[in-house]
Amino acid sequence: MKRLMKLTTLVIAAFLSIPACAQVTIMGVVNNNRYDDGDQLENKSTYVGWLSAAQDPAGVGKAIFASKNGMYKMTVNTTKIEPEQYPNIPVSEYYSGGAFTDVEKALLVNNFSNMYGNSGSLYANGKLWTVFCRDYQSSVPEDMFIVRNWDATTGQLLNTFPHYPEDKVLESAGMAFNPIDNRIYGLFYVTNAQLPEDITSDPDYFVDEDDQYEGRAGQDAGYAIGTLNTETMEVTLITKGLYYYNFVTFAINSEGRAFALTSGGTAGVTVSDDDDHIVDINGNLTGAQLFEFDLETGNMLTQAVEVNDGEGGIYTSQEPLVGATGYASQYRRQAACFAKSNPNKMYWNGYVNSGKGYSGGSWTSLPDTNWRENGKYDTALYEVDITTGKATRIAKIKDRYAFSCLWVEGDDNSDGQDIVNTGIVSVTSQKTANENNATYNLSGQRVGNGYKGIVIQNGKKTIIK
Repeated sequence: MKRLMKLTTLVIAAFLSIPACAQVTIMGVVNNNRYDDGDQLENKSTYVGWLSAAQDPAGVGKAIFASKNGMYKMTVNTTKIEPEQYPNIPVSEYYSGGAFTDVEKALLVNNFSNMYGNSGSLYANGKLWTVFCRDYQSSVPEDMFIVRNWDATTGQLLNTFPHYPEDKVLESAGMAFNPIDNRIYGLFYVTNAQLPEDITSDPDYFVDEDDQYEGRAGQDAGYAIGTLNTETMEVTLITKGLYYYNFVTFAINSEGRAFALTSGGTAGVTVSDDDDHIVDINGNLTGAQLFEFDLETGNMLTQAVEVNDGEGGIYTSQEPLVGATGYASQYRRQAACFAKSNPNKMYWNGYVNSGKGYSGGSWTSLPDTNWRENGKYDTALYEVDITTGKATRIAKIKDRYAFSCLWVEGDDNSDGQDIVNTGIVSVTSQKTANENNATYNLSGQRVGNGYKGIVIQNGKKTIIK
């Protein structure tokens, strides 16, 4: 995957300090479960029995499986967090003596197998949307994305959307509710979209070797900020795709400020502080980086920083306006969220030592298969201070759970709020070498110059510069 080499936006923001709550319960949708083989992500389900056609509301009969997929609760007040499946329905409550005794519960449990957001999940006002993506080698590539809507209180499946093709760009680093305009925003991964020439002609731009081998050079547009219509699952991109960091989270706080974390490798030196942070050759925190985005323009906020190249030279790099967490983290599905009551602290479900635990782990050539006994879990819950980017590890997570979305129970920005799905118009204009200034009307036709597009929010027209 490509990484952005040069960005120029500079914004300076002020922050307020708000005290943390004494105890927080975080809910999440489990992305997957890892077991003793250690080296793979597996979603193991247990076959319970066959529900007869007479008992099946659909009248066809079906196999019922008990799965560890679904929603989980984590209480943030311990040194070792133990996620609890919610709702937790043991087999004995719906199956006994070789027969199903409670069909409704059996179907509810069976549906949990489908509550799997390998391409991201969203929580908003008591509901969930999970996005599952088929493998690119699937025999039915025209049906890439499967989206399901759930009741986040009961776990009941509410709706399964029609399958969506790849060009619907529903793959995301995360999606979140913005309490400022009541819309859903996400950091979506855009594929098969030709990049604007002002990017590909930049001397700092480089072609990803994998894309070049696949004949897709310049066509993997990376990540872009966009809005999501939760009724149609249509994504409206604000930019065409400009960011090539490996983003692993996306979250919006109660002030409407959007943040994303990148994955971070193990490069760096562990320092003997209170929390095993890692630093670079300049003594600065390194690892996963915290970026802020402007939701109106879709631009990433950065600043020019002089960096030591390790060989006595100095070069200028565009760095995050916020900073680094001090922890390495895998490029695998992760999640983040804010409590409504504290806009300055982001909760993050990341990895320990880039997914290698404290010694060994699940992402090594010789995986640690005894992690249940030795306690070397390689996922953890962190607090990220958005005023500095520095993260603090709250606790390791028992059984290595990873999540596709998180929310704070009873303290989410979206609770009690209706989602606004109307009034967003696609921004079709992109600056190129031959067309530096353009304004487009709502049908996508050029009407002027100097701007990139138009958005309508609550009847108010806003020009995106």
